[in-house]
Amino acid sequence: MTLFTVALWGGNPVATRYSTDVLPPITVSGLRFLLATLVMIAWCRIERVSFRLRYEQLPPVLIAGVLLYLQISLFTIGTGLTSTSHSSLFINTFVFWVVGLEYLLLKSERLSATKGAGLLLAGVAVMLLLWQTSRAAVPVQQDRPQLLGDAILLLSAFLLGVKFVYTKMALKIIGPTELIFWHDVVAVVLFALTGWMFEEVRWGTMTTAAAIGLLYQGILVGGVCFALQAHLLKHHSASRIAVFSFLTPLFGMILGWLMRGDELSPWLLVAGIAVAGGIYLVNRDQ
Repeated sequence: MTLFTVALWGGNPVATRYSTDVLPPITVSGLRFLLATLVMIAWCRIERVSFRLRYEQLPPVLIAGVLLYLQISLFTIGTGLTSTSHSSLFINTFVFWVVGLEYLLLKSERLSATKGAGLLLAGVAVMLLLWQTSRAAVPVQQDRPQLLGDAILLLSAFLLGVKFVYTKMALKIIGPTELIFWHDVVAVVLFALTGWMFEEVRWGTMTTAAAIGLLYQGILVGGVCFALQAHLLKHHSASRIAVFSFLTPLFGMILGWLMRGDELSPWLLVAGIAVAGGIYLVNRDQ
C-alpha cells in the first residue's frame, strides 16, 4: 500500500504536464485543489470531523493556505516549463529543505553524519542537473528541460519544505484533517482570484488526457493518497512509511519516460539515483 501511494505521488508531475498542455497553470492548480477539497468534505464526513474553526485556529489556516497557494502555483508553472523527469527530481528535494530548516530554525533535528551525507549527495545531484540543463546537453524530446523551469521547481520545493515544517507547528493548534481541508479552501479562493485576473481559459482546447490529468491530481493524489496514508499511519510509524519516499522521484522518472517520452540519459539516471539515495539516507536514521 505504501509503494502504491509512492507511485501515485510519482505520477503527479506527469498528470500536471498533461493538464498544462492545454490549460493555464493557475487554473490547473485551482481545479486540482477544488477536486481535492470535495474529496476532503467527504472524508471529514466519514471521520465525523467538525468544519467549525476557533478564533485561534484562523492564523495557521490562513498561513498554511497562502503557503500552499504559492508552492503549488510555482510547481505547476515550473512543471510546464521543463520535463516531467526534472520536475519529479527537483520537487522531491523538499525533504532536504525540511531537514535543514528543522536543524537551523527549530533545533529539533540532529544533523548526523548519515543525514549530512544524504544532503551532500542530493546537492551534488541538483548541481549536476542544473549544469547539464544550462549547457543544453540534453536530447531533443517532447518536454525539453529548461533552466528557468528547474529553478522555479527548486523554489517550489523550498516552499514545500517551509510548509511542511510550519504544518508540524500548526498541528499543536488544529487537527490535521481540519487543517488540510481549510488550507485547501483558502488556496482554492486564491487560485480562483489569480486565474480570473491574469489567465484566459479556452475550454474548447480541453483534451481527454488533460481531463484525466486533472482527475488524477485532484482525486487520486489529493484524495486517495491522503486516505491511504491516514490508514497506514494508524498501523505503522511515520518514519517506517517515510523511508519509502526515496522511490518517488524514481517512479516519476520512469512514468515520464513511459508516458511523455523523456530521455533517460546517463546524467539523469545518475542524478535520480543520487537524489533517491539522499532521501533514503536522510530518512534512515529515524
